[in-house]
Amino acid sequence: MNVDTVYNTDCYEAIKTVPSRSIDLIVTDPPYLLETYGGGIYNSEDKEYVNDLKDIKDGFDFAVLDEFCRVLKQINIYLFCSQKQIIPLTNYFVTNRGCNWNLLTWHKDNPIPACGNKYLSDTEYLLFFREKGVKLFGTFDTKRTWFNTPLNQREKKLYGHPTIKPLHIVETLIVNSSKEGEIILDPFMGSGTTAVACIKQKRHFIGFEKSKDYWQISNSRIQNERSQSSLFNN
Repeated sequence: MNVDTVYNTDCYEAIKTVPSRSIDLIVTDPPYLLETYGGGIYNSEDKEYVNDLKDIKDGFDFAVLDEFCRVLKQINIYLFCSQKQIIPLTNYFVTNRGCNWNLLTWHKDNPIPACGNKYLSDTEYLLFFREKGVKLFGTFDTKRTWFNTPLNQREKKLYGHPTIKPLHIVETLIVNSSKEGEIILDPFMGSGTTAVACIKQKRHFIGFEKSKDYWQISNSRIQNERSQSSLFNN
């Protein structure tokens, strides 16, 4: 398996081909587990939000977590997740694996103005798990446990991915939890944000993305970032 490559494949099978203890860090945004639409959680104002998430609302198979732990040199992983996934993920990594952990949050100061019989969808959650002894780098400025930004509508429209995360957040995670030249894995690469962040921060990456459309978008972003980096370095 080559580094600095995004593979158009399903991560559940592809992860089995990654050598054990070959990855320094995982940063990924797997499918969220969300409330069903028929339970009164969404109202008519939520239609665009619902349509965006209808194909990624059922979560992901936690069996792949065993593979994540196998390929990591030491458990060192960031997982974006929904509120409903926080408890089962912490049970897996903290109760069963004995990891240290942090709950980080991304707060959106211009959330979708729809709530119905629920609180606003203005916060996303990010869980960080690491084995005892795994170092956390970064500085005072990069180690806050929360991010506060507007919705990143520009990137969403530009790259067409409904759950794209702000690039600077992913860059911060990579700076805090890896060193230059190390290998970062993103098993749910989406439109390529993790790969671009790795290029900017001089890390290697491996990614999996089963959607051909998003895989093509990610490769386009990677090529563009490499071109810009070459021009800048020259």
